[in-house]
Amino acid sequence: MTQQVGISGFAVYVPPYRVDLESWCQWTNNAWDKTRAVVGHSFRMRGPAQSVYTMAATAVMRLIERYGIDPTRVGFLGLGTESSTDNSAGAVIVKGMLDEGLQARGLPPLNRHCEVPEVKHACLGGIYALKHALRYLALETDDRCAIVVSADIAEYARGSSGEPTQGAGAVAMLVERDPKLLNVALSHIGTASSYRAVDFRKPVLRNILRGKLNGHFQDLPVFNGKYSTTCYVDETLHALNDMARRMGRDAATYYRELAATFMHRPYHRMPETSFAMSYLFALARDGKAGLTELGKHCTRAKLTLADVLAEMRSNPDILQFAKDGNIDAEAYPLTIQVAKEFRGSSEFGALVAAKMSLGSEAMKDIGNVYCAALPAWMAAGLEDAYERGVDLAGGKVLAIGYGSGDAAEAIPMTVAPGWRAAAAKIGFQAALDPYQDLTQAQYENLHDTGTARGLKDPEDGFVIRSIGSSSNPKFSDEGVEYYRFVR
Repeated sequence: MTQQVGISGFAVYVPPYRVDLESWCQWTNNAWDKTRAVVGHSFRMRGPAQSVYTMAATAVMRLIERYGIDPTRVGFLGLGTESSTDNSAGAVIVKGMLDEGLQARGLPPLNRHCEVPEVKHACLGGIYALKHALRYLALETDDRCAIVVSADIAEYARGSSGEPTQGAGAVAMLVERDPKLLNVALSHIGTASSYRAVDFRKPVLRNILRGKLNGHFQDLPVFNGKYSTTCYVDETLHALNDMARRMGRDAATYYRELAATFMHRPYHRMPETSFAMSYLFALARDGKAGLTELGKHCTRAKLTLADVLAEMRSNPDILQFAKDGNIDAEAYPLTIQVAKEFRGSSEFGALVAAKMSLGSEAMKDIGNVYCAALPAWMAAGLEDAYERGVDLAGGKVLAIGYGSGDAAEAIPMTVAPGWRAAAAKIGFQAALDPYQDLTQAQYENLHDTGTARGLKDPEDGFVIRSIGSSSNPKFSDEGVEYYRFVR
């Protein structure tokens, strides 16, 4: 491969149905100050005529229009999601909608010779789809581009700890040779995976056991919050270690050089905690200078460097925690204490918080969008840098994806020289408007039944027109969605 491959554009779609978390705290008797600090400001919900496929198609249509993409050049359309409602077709459903919408616009349909894979692995499906697209372009000999769309619907039971971290939306990415936004070092991507059993799952059997397959279907997860956090931190550490090995450099120095860091973001506080842990682990491998810095943080936390290093060099069996019913155990309890001290230091502000600041505020207003969370933050961050006049050209950017179960990817990138022109077209903030703040009754009804009175129809994109109900030998379309392009 002689040409660079990477990302040339982003486009975002979130439904207009917004739940203000300050209002939600009043409805549910939760503390607004804590919710605002840990989770964010609001989240979105899909509407009665929306599905993961309509949201994905709407995001891709925006991408094609914003970046003037020739549909006949698209040789790969990948969908990353954990919200599929069809166990046979996937991205081709999105392609079908797009072909109709493009023709309504007077444009040709997507290339007939276009690959249409759907990729599933919890919140990492979109990043895996991106990796597939990058490999596709690295090997493809025709003049082609690729589009990857990450789309998801995050729903949690009312009254659960996950309730304020719901969300819905889609982010489409244009992937090209000689990219206009981000060059991806494909050969340096770090990867890791390890089976964890019960951190976060969506077994269909659960819905059968609970009789949830009739009427309004909610794909509510089985999750164990504390254990999920432990899994997130551990797997991202291993992916970052693999990235550093592939790059042939020490991680701590690379982290200091970064212009920006983006991570999978189930809620606001999680990425900062995980990256702080990653930086401390990197110090342990950074020679004398790194050990001196780590020792300073250990002393402030009233721990010995030797004890912390011994823990960092251990290999905890996190799956065994679940097998033993000990899911609240800490894999790295001493390092967690050091991380708490580190979080209050001036070094944390410069080395972690500052590198994760781009787009962070905007992300507090979309909620948890599973596969779309990391691409959404990248889009928000690049738009934020453009609007603030930050000079990112040539800067190093790190994206860290994670999916429960679990697996992680660490993707090193550099910002393209002419990135500002492409960043100007993202439209992240514009995608947040217009919106309709839901009342308590509307929220509860939409959550529990899939519909509510007084909801405004989406103003653009694709919606579900009808759902098939015929089941006979001559013609069967039971449960098949039919779509309509609004405009």
